[in-house]
Amino acid sequence: MVNTQIKDLELWRDFLRAHAHVSSSLEDDLRSRAGFPLTWYDVLFHLSDAPGGKMRLQDLADKLLFSRSGLTRLVDRIEQAGFVEREPDPNDRRGVSAVLTTAGRRAFRRAVPTHRKGVDNHFLGTLNASDKKALRSALKKVLAEA
Repeated sequence: MVNTQIKDLELWRDFLRAHAHVSSSLEDDLRSRAGFPLTWYDVLFHLSDAPGGKMRLQDLADKLLFSRSGLTRLVDRIEQAGFVEREPDPNDRRGVSAVLTTAGRRAFRRAVPTHRKGVDNHFLGTLNASDKKALRSALKKVLAEA
């Protein structure tokens, strides 16, 4: 029993180390080739996927697993770069949306190939078809609990 628990903890640590390695590699790739960090890419990705390139900050924070205050600071920096604008919600005086600008859409499109290549090089390319199938199955089980 103790040996199984140790192996389980080793698996958990391996998962965390793999995530940190892939995230760090993607971060380096995006900073050097696109000129902005992975967190910006994630925001631009979700906005580019949203209807009208627009999403309420609270909804965006939920998607990114950020606190509202953390996302506010992040959006401040992305807005200063001209990639997003804030827009008040006409139906909720407290609500604010982030809206992808034309410059933000262009920056995202330029970054997509770098991100995709990084995901392939640092993650998917290290797995064979059987690995991918097993990982997909395992992640579905974990996410079913979310």
